[in-house]
Amino acid sequence: MPSRRHFLHTVLGTSAAAAFAADSKLSYKGENIQFGLVTYMWGADWDLPTLLKNCETAQVLGVELRIDHAHKVSPALTPEERAAVRKQFEDSPVDLLGMGTNYEFHSPKEDEVKKNIEGAKQYIKLCHDLGGTGVKVKPNALPKDVPAEKTLVQIGKALAELGDYALGFGQEIRLEVHGKDTSELPNIKTIMDAAARDNVRVCWNSNDTDLNGAGLEANFALVKDLLGHTTHIRGVNQSTYPLDKLAKLLVEADYEGHVCLEAHKLPAGDRVAALAEQRELFMNLVTEARKSVKD
Repeated sequence: MPSRRHFLHTVLGTSAAAAFAADSKLSYKGENIQFGLVTYMWGADWDLPTLLKNCETAQVLGVELRIDHAHKVSPALTPEERAAVRKQFEDSPVDLLGMGTNYEFHSPKEDEVKKNIEGAKQYIKLCHDLGGTGVKVKPNALPKDVPAEKTLVQIGKALAELGDYALGFGQEIRLEVHGKDTSELPNIKTIMDAAARDNVRVCWNSNDTDLNGAGLEANFALVKDLLGHTTHIRGVNQSTYPLDKLAKLLVEADYEGHVCLEAHKLPAGDRVAALAEQRELFMNLVTEARKSVKD
């Protein structure tokens, strides 16, 4: 579906679109940022109908399904069961953003890396069958006694293989910024340089390590052109991470995708109400950023 920006510029013309932006006092940049949920913690114990109902109530209209959760969406599903899951999403305003897996590719054991690649491929096919758009994987460590550069390139080559496979299924491979040492953004950039596939993208993970070295802005700049459709954040009011700065960076980059809650602890009280609050808190940060960023 064309964005509001595309509509304004093509239908109203550039000058009219600019006037509309001035009246609204919001930059066009960031208009396609949406809020979503990773089922980790907050949605782990909801079966699929409950998950869809609760997300609709909270107006959180995109979900990344973590594997091994109560929704029981896995490659074990038959074609008929996959079709039934897909229909549940099609009948709901909630979009399936993709599958969140734990497959990793840093092991010095070739057979272990191959096993993880083949496992991820099953989820690529599953995600396609369900109508999702991508599969999250992760780097997780730099093994001792192996040069770091060798491991990072090895991970990148595994991602390239997955990217080539995923291309035939219309899927994005999302490398979560994760793991001891591998979560350092310069290392993520080295991995991505080795992967060198347009459909292999970075899933920003809002780690404290994002602030290391040259700082948040410089680290974000390393991968801003490589970001995938999903970004992860912790609870908006549950950490000291500078989410206001992240929101501004995403707006400046004109990010198009879902910023998904992946909180590390359950809220007290009504979880659905808390989820709606998280959406409001983060989208308020986006709105404030759009007020300050020029087109």
